Amino acid sequence: MATRRMLRLPALEVRQGSRRIYCFAVDGKKLHEFAAVSRIRRDDDAQLQGYQRPEVASHIKAIQRYLESDGAILANAVVLAFNSKVHFESSNGREVVTYSTPGELLIPVVDGSPDSEKPAWLVDGQQRSAALREADVQEFPIPAVAFIADDESEQRAQFILVNNTKPLPKGLIHELLPETQAHLPPAYARKQLPAVIMTRLNGTFKGPFYRSIATPTSPDGYIKDNSVLKMIENSIYEGALYKYRNPHDGTGDVDRMLQHLNTYWSLVRDAFPEAWALPPRLSRLTHGAGIQAMGYLMDRLTQHLQPDEMVPVVNDALKRIEPGSAWTGRSWNLGDGNPRRWDSIQNTPNDVRWLSRGLLYLVQQESLFLHADDSGYGEV
Repeated sequence: MATRRMLRLPALEVRQGSRRIYCFAVDGKKLHEFAAVSRIRRDDDAQLQGYQRPEVASHIKAIQRYLESDGAILANAVVLAFNSKVHFESSNGREVVTYSTPGELLIPVVDGSPDSEKPAWLVDGQQRSAALREADVQEFPIPAVAFIADDESEQRAQFILVNNTKPLPKGLIHELLPETQAHLPPAYARKQLPAVIMTRLNGTFKGPFYRSIATPTSPDGYIKDNSVLKMIENSIYEGALYKYRNPHDGTGDVDRMLQHLNTYWSLVRDAFPEAWALPPRLSRLTHGAGIQAMGYLMDRLTQHLQPDEMVPVVNDALKRIEPGSAWTGRSWNLGDGNPRRWDSIQNTPNDVRWLSRGLLYLVQQESLFLHADDSGYGEV
């Protein structure tokens, strides 16, 4: 029979506006008795679960060796999200300041309980907590800060904000943004809608990008997530997808955007099937430069078209670029008298600009629906 007990920890309740946070100390060796790591993954219905990146073994080992050395100190607090099973009881002592109250945190602990039933999730400090768990020390008290939130969406938001100044992997942020319902810094807020679109393209809409974009929950994907995100972001704010966006509140018609993207990129995939099936090191079509350049071409060709109108226009354009393109071999011949080896194209602003202009030049030859003076590609 599982042993149930109540862990009582001296704590300080700090009031921040309408919210409360709790500052306390806890033996790091006992942290995993009541706190779990919410590992990022997708369930059978492709719904995002959790938010933490995988453990980094080398990082954990380095911290562990330090903890086992003389004079080790961990001054940075771990951050925990408690559920409503955790309570704070204030003491009857005199309140020195109005914004903080001393007392105790009451944390229910069930020995041997699975992670899903533990009352706390680790929002920040998973590598430190793992190192503490493995360290050959009998006890190691650490500072902790916690807040109470049953909603995993709020936990994700806090996880992003806590790591805002740290080198958090971009791919992890991109997967978390669509599931986050909270105020975000402007740079993240701008990417939230593109991240929603990218997630749908990769996981729930069986088009050309289905399971092809490399993310923490889709490690077998071969197209870089940041390349697709840049392409979508540019189109939403400056290109063909802008017409489906509400510029006042930043929302958009996600289904129409998906239809537009999948129609265009399905035509691209069908026009260059071999290049589309290869990873970026073997194909410049799935490379960051190719994804962005073909995205700019989509914006130029389809800016004023609906999905059901774009097929003949796009197919004609793809036929025009085929002779001069070199996605997987040969040399690029884009009309500037400067042929380049196929794999010399890199994911740099200059190369993306060169490839975008060159593809547009090929399309414009003998074309009645595009004109150099209004192409918009002078500023690509």
